[in-house]
Amino acid sequence: MLLEWFDRIAGSRRSMKTWDHIPLVGEMAAEHARRSPRSATVDRTAKRHLVDGGSHTLRLLQPFPPRIATAKGGWLTDEDGHRILDFWQGHMANILGHNPDIVTTELASVFAEGFGLQSGLADRLQAEVAEIICRQTGVDRVRLTTSGTLANMYAVMLARAFTGRSLVMKVGGGWHGAQPWSLKGIRFRDDGSGFGGVDTDGLAPAMTDEVIVTRFNDPLRLADDFDRLGDRVACFVVEPLIGAGGTIPATREYLELARELCHRYGALLIFDEVISGFRFHAGTLGALYGVRPDLTVLGKIVGGGMPVAAFAGRADIMDQLGREQGCRVNVSGGTYSAHPASMLAAKTQLAHLVDDEQEIYPRLADLGAAMRKAVESGFAEGGVLARCTGDSDDLPTGSSLFMVHFPHDEASVLNTPEAVFDPEVCDQILREKVLGLALLLEDVNVVLAHGAAAREHTEDDMTFLEEACRRVARRVARFR
Repeated sequence: MLLEWFDRIAGSRRSMKTWDHIPLVGEMAAEHARRSPRSATVDRTAKRHLVDGGSHTLRLLQPFPPRIATAKGGWLTDEDGHRILDFWQGHMANILGHNPDIVTTELASVFAEGFGLQSGLADRLQAEVAEIICRQTGVDRVRLTTSGTLANMYAVMLARAFTGRSLVMKVGGGWHGAQPWSLKGIRFRDDGSGFGGVDTDGLAPAMTDEVIVTRFNDPLRLADDFDRLGDRVACFVVEPLIGAGGTIPATREYLELARELCHRYGALLIFDEVISGFRFHAGTLGALYGVRPDLTVLGKIVGGGMPVAAFAGRADIMDQLGREQGCRVNVSGGTYSAHPASMLAAKTQLAHLVDDEQEIYPRLADLGAAMRKAVESGFAEGGVLARCTGDSDDLPTGSSLFMVHFPHDEASVLNTPEAVFDPEVCDQILREKVLGLALLLEDVNVVLAHGAAAREHTEDDMTFLEEACRRVARRVARFR
C-alpha cells in the first residue's frame, strides 16, 4: 500500500522543482505506519466497502488517516492511543472545541426524555434557531438545511429565479460545496490557465459555461468582468474571507465594489459565510465590513457540532420558496432538514455565543494571533520560511483562522489564491504533501495546511504547536 502511494506521488510530481520532497514523504509514511498500526488496520478494512476508505476526501490523509476514538476540547485521541492537538476542529466548525459540555449536556438530557431523533414533524426549536439568526445577522427570512453545499446551491437557484438570468460569477479558488455552480475554478493549474478549468466530470458543458470565474481581491478584474457580462449575471458568490482558496480576508475595497457593481447591474450579491459566519463575532463577517449582501449562506459554527446550514436574506427573494408564490423555487427540504437534535445543538451554541460574545471572541482573536506566530516562529527557528494567512489590516477584527504557506521569497505578497497556489511563488508539495503528515507525527492535526483556534485551546497548546513546527522544519531541512 505504501509503495503504491509513494509511486503515485513521485510519478505525478517529477516535473516540479520541489519533487525532492518525495524521499521525505516516503520516510514519513513508513514512520506513520510503524507508529499507527491500529489506524492502518481500520483503514484497510474500511477500503473494502468505502471508496478510498471514507466519505469525505479531505479527511483521508495519505497514506492513511488516523482513526479517531475520542475528541474533547482542543485534543483528539486516535485508535493507537496518540493524543493529538487538533486545529482542524471539525472543519473549523467547533468554535468551542470538540464536544463542549454546554451542548452535549443538553443533547443527553433530551435524549433521556424521549426527544431528539427525527420526528418528521415541526417543533419550536427551528423557529427559535431562525429567530437568533435573523436577529444577529439582520436578515428577513431563513431556510434551514443540512450542509453548506446545499445552502449554496439553493441560494444560487433563488438568485437565478429572482433575476431571470443564468450566469453565476464566482472567484478562482472559491469553494462553495460540491454542487454544479461551484465545481469550476477550484484547482489552480500551472499551465497558464490558473483557475479557469472545470474540476469534475459529469456536468453538462452548458452548465459550466454559465459559471464565470473572476479573481479574488482584484477590483479591476471584477469591474471588467461586470462591464462585459453584468447584464447577464444572476449573482456574484464570494466569501468575505476565502477559505480553501488560501484563508485570505477580502479587502474592504473589493467587497464594497462587489456590492456597488451588483446593485448597478441588477445582480444579487451572495456572501458565502459557511466558514466566517459566527467565527469573528456573534453574526456575519459582512456586517463587520459594513457590506450587506442580498443573500447569506451559513453553516459550520451555527450547527453546534451537528449538521446544520442555512441560507438567508431579503424577504422578497426568500419568499420565492413559499406557498404564496406557488413554491416557485422548489426547495421543499430534505428528510433531515431542521433535525430536532441538530436544532437543539444549534440553539444552545448560538445562544451561548451571543450571551458570552465579549469573552469568547477576544480570546479567539488572541489565540489566533498566537497560533500564527507559533507556526511562523517554529519553522523559522528550524530554518524554513513559513507564512500564515488568515488575518490582514483590512479585516475588521482579529482572526482565529490560519493557513500555512511556504513562499520561495520572503517578499512574496500572499493576498490572492493565485499567489498562494502558484508553485513559482509557494512550495506546494511542502504544504500539501509534507506538512499534514509531518505534523501528525508530532501529534498535531491540520488539514491541507489550514485550520482554526477553538476557545478550549490554551497558551500551552500554542507552545506545543511551535515546538512541533520546529521539529518538522528540522526534518524538512535534512532533505534540502
